[in-house]
Amino acid sequence: MGAFQPWHIIIVVVVAVMLFGTKRLPDSARALGQSLRIFKAELRAAQHDTAHIHAALPAPQATLDEGRPRPAIAPTPAAPAADQLDHRPS
Repeated sequence: MGAFQPWHIIIVVVVAVMLFGTKRLPDSARALGQSLRIFKAELRAAQHDTAHIHAALPAPQATLDEGRPRPAIAPTPAAPAADQLDHRPS
């Protein structure tokens, strides 16, 4: 279940023939193929450009304080408990 069956492909072909007709179907398939080739070429070019950009970036440098211990962070004071609040009427 969920996988393509042969009758799924037959239905898609029948619908395509009904929509485009037998005369326009080869032209549509050719145009689709050209579009896919152009799209793949653009993806390859983008990946190639990205690889060149990453190669041209300088390597990250170590920070100056690497190896030194980090200072301890002082804990923040806790809020007073409810029974410690002043309940005097104003």
